[in-house]
Amino acid sequence: MLKQPDFGQRLRALRLASGLSQADLAGGTISTGYLSRLESGARPPTARVIAHLSERLGLPLSAFESEQASSLAQVLASVTSASEADLTELLVEALQSDGEQAPALRWQALWLLARMRDTQGRHEDEHALLLELTDLSDRLAAPELQARVATRLARCVRILGDIDQARDYAAKAVELTTTLSVSDRVAALHELVSAEAEGGRLAEASAHADDLCKLTEAGGGSAYTKALWASATVCIRRGAHAEARTAIERALESLDSREDLHLWMRLRLAAASLYLQVTPPQTEQARQRLDEIGPVLDLIGTELHRQQALSLRAHLAYDEGDLATARELCAEAEGMGMWLSFRDRIRLEALQSKLAILDGNAESGVLKLKELAQQAQEQHNVDLAADIWRSVAEILASMRQAQV
Repeated sequence: MLKQPDFGQRLRALRLASGLSQADLAGGTISTGYLSRLESGARPPTARVIAHLSERLGLPLSAFESEQASSLAQVLASVTSASEADLTELLVEALQSDGEQAPALRWQALWLLARMRDTQGRHEDEHALLLELTDLSDRLAAPELQARVATRLARCVRILGDIDQARDYAAKAVELTTTLSVSDRVAALHELVSAEAEGGRLAEASAHADDLCKLTEAGGGSAYTKALWASATVCIRRGAHAEARTAIERALESLDSREDLHLWMRLRLAAASLYLQVTPPQTEQARQRLDEIGPVLDLIGTELHRQQALSLRAHLAYDEGDLATARELCAEAEGMGMWLSFRDRIRLEALQSKLAILDGNAESGVLKLKELAQQAQEQHNVDLAADIWRSVAEILASMRQAQV
């Protein structure tokens, strides 16, 4: 077992690579002050504390053994000082030269790199890394790791548009979390609800969303906020617009920006999207939420968040009849590359097709809408396909009426 200060350096690197705060890792069993002294090397760890830390990290005790020191350990230790771009390249090089001599550290490095690929919008690369993590988690025989990877895989393939596969991964994750922590179960349930809702399994999604709200309500905080968000999403897919609005507004009220500014911003993007999907669109409410996040988007927003905001403002402009602005915003969003999820990308392309029809390109615009509806249908994104087919029917009816 590593001695201080090497133990503290390893502990800090592994904690940061897992995305945990000191409070998260302490888990109420040890104090954050004691944990801070462990990381600084000021206090030696006891066997009980090491067991607690390995459990919280979801790693075997061997993660703290000295013989596992390697280039991977050095890269993980650099997480606090290197820029993300530098760290990405360091991780790639270290993983290529590691030879899998340190499975626990390799898991951490792969996990961190997968998170970076997600942030960069490189979801195909993220998917490949997560598949390797699946094999490594099975070799380590760690249910916590298996569940977390299955949860991330569900999200990744859902973004890529494979809704059936996303549901399978999420269901596996939920099954694995039966005996794990509440936070692991909540994360898995979130992905299952999302996949079921996008796949048109609305009765199942609604039941699981209820389970999610019950599981998180007592603890409150961001977990409950996210559960209400998930419930609102299912309601809008069911066409229960009043219920959806109630749920999303409860979510908005439940979270203070000082608690989690990132979630506060994402939640307002989600609320704006919801307001624009109800019938008729609630444009004033959508504009209010988009205006609220302006300064925050500039401060902490990623390329994905900026493209989401641009896309939503394009939908808003279209619904308000400002077609020139809608065209400009669509072009600006498209010029960023494509960071959006499958569903949001299809919605943006459908909007561009409707604008093309209004510009006189009726034949090509209708053909594109039909292709998009077919793509959504093939991925079992039932309500999205139905919305696009409805647009096609309305446009064709309008064209026939104009000819008469």
